[in-house]
Order: sequence, then C-alpha cells, then structure tokens
Amino acid sequence: MKRKWVFLLIAVLVATSDQLTKSWIRTNLSPGEALPEIGPLTIIHIGNTGAAFGLFTDQAFILTVVAIVGLVVILFFFKYLPKTTVLSTIALGLLLGGASGNLIDRLTVGRVTDFIYFRLWDDVFWPAFNIADASITAGVIGLAIYLIMGLKDGEEQNSSAGK
Repeated sequence: MKRKWVFLLIAVLVATSDQLTKSWIRTNLSPGEALPEIGPLTIIHIGNTGAAFGLFTDQAFILTVVAIVGLVVILFFFKYLPKTTVLSTIALGLLLGGASGNLIDRLTVGRVTDFIYFRLWDDVFWPAFNIADASITAGVIGLAIYLIMGLKDGEEQNSSAGK
C-alpha cells in the first residue's frame, strides 16, 4: 500500500511542478523570448509540436496516442512488476508524472512548452527541455538500473544453483 502512495505522490509532484513552471513561462515570456543567461543556462520559451529532438513535428494526434499508450504501459508495469524496489517505484513515478505533464500540454495547449536550455559548447546542440522531460529521462535511467540489477541478481542465483 505504501508503495502505491509513493508512486502516486512522485507522479503528482512531477506533473504539478511541470505544469506550474510551464504556465509561468507561457505567462511571462513570449515564444522565443529568454531570460538573461546564467552561465551555460538559459530559460527560454519554446513551443515544441514534436517529440524529443524535434522529431515528428506537427504530429499531435500520433504523439498523443503514443503518450496515452505509454501511460497505460507504465501503470501496467507498476501493477505487475514481479519484484519491486524503491528504485523501481521512484522510476515509474517519474515516468508517469513526466509523461502526464507533457500529455497535459499536448491536450490543452497543442504543443509542449520547453524552457530549460544548456549551452555547454558552441558546436554542440542539445534541445531545450522541461521538468517532464528531465523526469522521464531520470525515470528511464532508474528503470534501466533496476532491470540491470535484476538481471545480475538472476545470473547470481542461476550460477549458485548450478554449483
């Protein structure tokens, strides 16, 4: 029972903070407008009608369907994951909150609002992103670590059983 509440709390916190920051950006900055740079960080209002790295631009219907399918898959994983850990619970909560945040944008604004832009080197391009994107990335990394650790545990159990 506690696991479910942690999962939902993380998802709600991510989606809420994502929507609040995007709302502030849309209210206070015109598209393309940026706040003064802080070192390599720029806060800039960008409307993204595609997916990551500008892929599938202007494919709102397809991206909405993919997001809804993704949410169902995340919920399915949460419910039926055979061995759960704190890491898997947090990772899936981050994924659910991030996917929900970007889906809310697609359904209400017609595009995803990105606003965090890091310029590390002049010749390296990295697209602007938002809290939902960062949460999805962290969730995928956490889930990958969880799966890799599970595979290693399985290999150790199999090798010790064969001795």
